[in-house]
Amino acid sequence: MDSFAQNQPQLAFSEAHAGEDPRFIFRRMLILASEDVGLADPNAVVVVNACAEAFDRVGMPEGRYHLAQATLYLANTAKSNSVMGFFDALSVVEKEKEAEVPPHLKDANRDNKGFGHGVGYIYPHAYREHWVAQQYLPASLQGQVFYQPSQQGFEGGIASSVARRREAQLTASVEGVGIAPTEVLTYGTTDRATERWLQRTLSQVGEQLGRISDRIFSLTQIQRHHVILDLNAGSGLLTWEAVRQVPEGGVYACVRNSQEASALEEQAAALPELRRPFVVASTLAELPNVLAASAADVRFDYIIGRNLLTQEPDKNIAVQKLAKLIPKSGVLVLAESVPRHTQRIYRWLEDKQIDADLYERLVMAEEAIYADSSDTMVNWDVVDLQKAFLSVGLSVQIFPERFH
Repeated sequence: MDSFAQNQPQLAFSEAHAGEDPRFIFRRMLILASEDVGLADPNAVVVVNACAEAFDRVGMPEGRYHLAQATLYLANTAKSNSVMGFFDALSVVEKEKEAEVPPHLKDANRDNKGFGHGVGYIYPHAYREHWVAQQYLPASLQGQVFYQPSQQGFEGGIASSVARRREAQLTASVEGVGIAPTEVLTYGTTDRATERWLQRTLSQVGEQLGRISDRIFSLTQIQRHHVILDLNAGSGLLTWEAVRQVPEGGVYACVRNSQEASALEEQAAALPELRRPFVVASTLAELPNVLAASAADVRFDYIIGRNLLTQEPDKNIAVQKLAKLIPKSGVLVLAESVPRHTQRIYRWLEDKQIDADLYERLVMAEEAIYADSSDTMVNWDVVDLQKAFLSVGLSVQIFPERFH
């Protein structure tokens, strides 16, 4: 029934005219409603099934109305064969029969104590939007993508949301959070309060990454034809959103090493060649020279990044390097975590729970870590970044925000 994929109902009508059993035609149309229409119009299989049931009740010759209705509906609705991703997944799973199901997805009723089964599972419906960044694949399959939503019909409306959640989940996994816990062979008493806190914290990682990405792009006025540079692209959280927003422009993604570059290029292989980001493996110190050699004539309309400066030993030198990348009309938008303002462990304790002197020493010891002037992770604050950018002649706007 390839004619349906081309919005041409003539074949079904020809089969009916040739004496083909209408029930056989309905069977083929029910298959087509899922195989060739799928999520582009989830209602298609409902309509065809209803027409088939109506045909069985009415019979011939009036049942031809229902046959015609189902035929015309399929011929004119949006089409997508993204459901074929199921067979790709099935093929991979058959080849990976020895791969372990993540422990947090195993039956907690039987082996929770002995093997830690079910520990770390996060119940999606308990969180906003009923979704969390949680791993559902064995370790050997993590990062693989099977379902690729099309831009047709209903599916086109969810494609962007699916992509953003997938990117947030991948980023959370790459950065070491939201990963399935390993199976344990011993057990002891469980602190339920601590376990709930850990689950809540891990579940919020993907959501927070998505919010940070949204906040970065909300501070821009990106046009379809703009050229964007994503600094510290990592797993591509910002890169893929940039690709979506500049279909007529271009995206350059800077990563730290060849391993990250290969991972990003592998993900980009699913995109049309002209839409793929240009991936550059370079440190921030070498980036101006690398870009001068590979993209000398490129002028970036926006430069974006997340946690680019946090681990740079000398923030002033790093800012000077950044300034060389920004053209006169260009805009730099960064989201930086400030480690010295991170949550303190002692605040989870009450001074009445432990000896007062011990509590005071704990407070002093932890605060001393964040007051270490020789530690480049914590010896700076928002004001220091502002001064660094002003010193190279850039106008600066800073929006301190706290993510919980």
